[in-house]
Amino acid sequence: MKKHIILTVDDESEVLNAILRDLRTRYAKQYRIVKASSGEEALEAVKKFKKRGDSIALIISDVRMPGIDGPEFLDAALKLYPESRRVLLTAYADTQAAIRSINDIGLDYYLLKPWDPPEDNLYPILDDLLEEWEATVNIPYDGIRVAGTLLSAHSHQVKDFLARNRIPYQWLDLDKDKTALELVKTITQEITKLPILFFQDGSHLIQPDRNAIAEKIGLHTEAEEDFYDLIVIGAGPAGLAAGVYGASEGLRTLVVEKTSTGGQAGTSSRIENYLGFPKGLSGVELTRRAVTQAQRLGAEILVPREVMAITIDGSYKIVKLDDGKELRSYALIIASGVEVKKFKVPGIDTLSGAGVYYGAALTEGAHYSSKEVYVLGGGNSAGQGAMFFARYASKVNMIIRRESLRDTMSSYLIDQLNDQSNIELITNTTVEEVRGEKKLERLFLKHTNSGETREVDASALFIFIGTAPRTDIISDLVERDGAGYVKTGMDVIQNGNLPSRFRGRFPFTFETSQPGIFAAGDVRSGSSKRVAAAVGEGAVAVQLVHQFLKTV
Repeated sequence: MKKHIILTVDDESEVLNAILRDLRTRYAKQYRIVKASSGEEALEAVKKFKKRGDSIALIISDVRMPGIDGPEFLDAALKLYPESRRVLLTAYADTQAAIRSINDIGLDYYLLKPWDPPEDNLYPILDDLLEEWEATVNIPYDGIRVAGTLLSAHSHQVKDFLARNRIPYQWLDLDKDKTALELVKTITQEITKLPILFFQDGSHLIQPDRNAIAEKIGLHTEAEEDFYDLIVIGAGPAGLAAGVYGASEGLRTLVVEKTSTGGQAGTSSRIENYLGFPKGLSGVELTRRAVTQAQRLGAEILVPREVMAITIDGSYKIVKLDDGKELRSYALIIASGVEVKKFKVPGIDTLSGAGVYYGAALTEGAHYSSKEVYVLGGGNSAGQGAMFFARYASKVNMIIRRESLRDTMSSYLIDQLNDQSNIELITNTTVEEVRGEKKLERLFLKHTNSGETREVDASALFIFIGTAPRTDIISDLVERDGAGYVKTGMDVIQNGNLPSRFRGRFPFTFETSQPGIFAAGDVRSGSSKRVAAAVGEGAVAVQLVHQFLKTV
């Protein structure tokens, strides 16, 4: 744990060295002692410490200094460190200036120079101030800090990226935290460019994209090899299972993920029916375990790294990444999963990320404490999301087009929703329009039977209206069904004719219309769209890869 700071500033070198000597004698084991020879230098140091997330316990400043004097410096430091204890060093002739500072800047104490002996005139005073500070202060978070607003879509995207990749961070709401706002102003006056990320080394990023964040925090974004036995595209449950089994069975295995590991399952607040977890587990926890297991067994996982194209060269599959690098492999498993469909109603694009969210948006739940929110959708993901938001919101309204949830949701989840007192089901209804100035304020709901429309106040709308497969990059490479899901096994046979590229053999169960390219999980046509099934398909696909490799 980093030491808290005691900062002392004086333009007279003899006085500065004397106070520095006495401070180090008494406090060097517990605190980091820092000196500055001017108010300007001290203020720059304070700004640097704030960017790094350091904590300043005590500031000792001379009263009279050229440029920025003591009271002026302490007043500026107060904006960034309002809880730090502040002491002025003064000659007898300047005591009135020190006394005025008690009222003007909340000065804690002023000391007359000289203070010898320090055992009587310095240490007792500072001991009391430091003890008081330690008893009352909230120690700054020692990690990544994200400064933004709830109305910033970019802020939501960054928080979601960090959370889904299990990177701890502290959220600084600039609408509520004046100290955080002052910190941001030390970086830029363009407060519209949000969020700003502050790192432990004192550096920062302004409105970064996910690749810049990944590079900064040390995510694995560069492939270590040019050739692999198996490349898996997608790191949801199916892709991670393929990574685990591929690596454990001796295949040089690479898993490539576009956004964050876990896929749609990674956003689930609670998976209740996964075998071996009677109390359920969150998607984040399942993902954490799977990623750790895959990496321990030797699988390489790239994130965030997008596959831009796939081509075939003889027996090799060539994968081109968004950084321009081309990788080769004998076999591919497509486990790219699905994504939430975009909702098309007036106002939706403007308010996306500012009260309107796709999926569970677990990072935003606590921000709607004691407020009324709406969930659109009737599947398991919507039900799990509603149960999560019910922990915080005063009321959660679930909007569905049907008469009931029976045909779209697991019965155990329906029972849980019925037992939750602050969840209400609104049936035979859809959202016609969303409105708000800078954030979501109102929804227009239409009854599907009567056609009647009503207006309701809403703090947030979480959308779960179904999913679409992520198969654009392979649309011209493998056969898909009418909904865009990848055909596998005997489904690739058309009109009783086996594609000639299979050289007389039948496709393996999860093999696509291209030999050596397999599909597993939600992206596969006919899959059950369940987490456990996706894990099983990822494991089975690896066994089929072994069979395919015998034919190469």
